[in-house]
Amino acid sequence: MRIAYLVTRADPIGGVQIHVRDLAAAMLAQGHATTVIIGGSGPFVDSLRAHDIPTVLLRHMTVPINPLRDLRALREVHGVLRDLSPELVASHSSKAGILGRLACHWLDIPVILTAHGWSFSPGTPRLTAAVYRQIERSVGPVTSKIITVSEVDRRQTLDARIVAEDRVVAVHNGIADIAPSLRSEPGGAPVRLVMVARFGAQKDHPTLFRALAGLLDFEWTLDLIGDGPLMSQTAALAHTLGLGDRVRFLGQRTDVEQLLAEAQVGLLATNWEGLPLSILEAMRAGLPVIASDVGGISESVHDGETGYLVPRGGVDLLRERIARLLSDPALRVRFGASARALYEQQFTLGRFVSNTLAVYQEVLDGRRRVRPSASFSSP
Repeated sequence: MRIAYLVTRADPIGGVQIHVRDLAAAMLAQGHATTVIIGGSGPFVDSLRAHDIPTVLLRHMTVPINPLRDLRALREVHGVLRDLSPELVASHSSKAGILGRLACHWLDIPVILTAHGWSFSPGTPRLTAAVYRQIERSVGPVTSKIITVSEVDRRQTLDARIVAEDRVVAVHNGIADIAPSLRSEPGGAPVRLVMVARFGAQKDHPTLFRALAGLLDFEWTLDLIGDGPLMSQTAALAHTLGLGDRVRFLGQRTDVEQLLAEAQVGLLATNWEGLPLSILEAMRAGLPVIASDVGGISESVHDGETGYLVPRGGVDLLRERIARLLSDPALRVRFGASARALYEQQFTLGRFVSNTLAVYQEVLDGRRRVRPSASFSSP
């Protein structure tokens, strides 16, 4: 099978990029001809090449909506796909998904969109949500299949009337296992909390900080892994709330597995999500996880079994849940063991790749002989 993966941007390295890299590498290992087409450059491109994944860089693909630049990006994507002539295109993220589906429609190439949480999910800015919902409805008819990373996102797809029910399927993310030496000891002390998240509007570091500001009588430290435009603003808030000597801002790291192994509790305060890899990484390490109950997070964090779920922005309950784990080592150990077991049952890389490949094959085997009707004109 000749597969082209299309991604909006190479920087920063986030869940979408890791998802595509691991999936492309696994497909290559199974003998499929795989190419990743990506906007911009950065460390992610080096990571792709380190995995011997053929890569094509796009000059004009950017995140913000810009009609002139987006038209150039569309022509560029069209030209690259025409030259590669893949049997199937797998597009990831909103901009790549929109432009990729249009280009594939004109080239008569079946195309799958993987939605890593919709840009119209609850918690996203209202105007942004309205714009992207309408765009997705417009390009839905030329989509061969939509893969969502959670059942919640699958239901949102249907509620928003993007495609018919038979053209959307949920496939949970999965990640490769780690060496036993990289599993955490959640019962250890003093407790190190850890959150892997970009400093941007999507993540909710302020709610976490306000919860932790009421827990200074406990012995704990917090590692924050990631970077982003709000990093300096977030650091200033930590200082204002008296957390400056408790919080380490570690930036983008390549040793996340080791940092998780040294922690006792995983955290993710966030405004909207699909099925975040950071939670799966914590579960894989055997960490209990406390996370905002948004998107598909409840499909990976089982409240009261592998960790706790709290409402978006729920400072008081978040504080109470963190305090409970800080004060009960045996509970951390029990939740951590359950989280590791759930990872092994549902979120391994092998399971994820197998389920995804089955969708690819279904699309190719059942490709419509009559193209979906649409009124778009070729560039």
